[in-house]
Amino acid sequence: MPKNKDLKRLVRARMRKTGEAYTAARAQIVKHPRRRLSPNAMPDAVSIAAADDLASRAGLSDAAVKEHTGCTWERWVRALDRHGAATMPHREIVSLVSTKYKVPDWWSQMVTVGYERIKGLRARGQRRDGSYEATKSRTFAVPVATLFDAWANERRRNGWLGERVTIRTATAPKSLRIGWSDGSIVAVGFYAKGTSRSSVAVQHAKLPDRDTAERLKQFWTARLDALGDSLAITHY
Repeated sequence: MPKNKDLKRLVRARMRKTGEAYTAARAQIVKHPRRRLSPNAMPDAVSIAAADDLASRAGLSDAAVKEHTGCTWERWVRALDRHGAATMPHREIVSLVSTKYKVPDWWSQMVTVGYERIKGLRARGQRRDGSYEATKSRTFAVPVATLFDAWANERRRNGWLGERVTIRTATAPKSLRIGWSDGSIVAVGFYAKGTSRSSVAVQHAKLPDRDTAERLKQFWTARLDALGDSLAITHY
């Protein structure tokens, strides 16, 4: 562990390169001692080292975010920092990503959440208001209309979900908003991947703590497995 003054210099060097708050930058340096750099390190070296863990802090790989938005996390952080996004409310960042950079609704949310995690504005699984969320996604070998119907059709949904829920809003075949029995909210997005494949992304929000979020993440893993079995039968 470096001396206190040395640690502060390392933290401030990281802050200048990543735009993180002091506590977030310090936590990453203490967490990854092998990645510590001298305060006098070359800017390119600092940039490369910082880029190494952006994806892990965001909770989403560079490959995935680049595939769906055209940019890596390093480019997103630089772009959003130019707009002062770290001081904006969540909704304003989402709007910025969606309107200025033409990113689809679900991926605007994912970019925003990842950026907020990178900047130390929220923990993994946590929302800006302090509540938690569980997210899960899956790709299936069916057209997007078939996948949407498996959620929107009550009889079909009951067969694999195993929960009685209320559909609050539905925009076929793009999205659903579901009211859960405990008052939490489930936002579901659907995306075509050609004519015969599609994916679904689930965001279960308004959860009280990390343990609940972890439990529901496991729940959605199991339910998407069951959905896959159901689609395999009905689409045969």
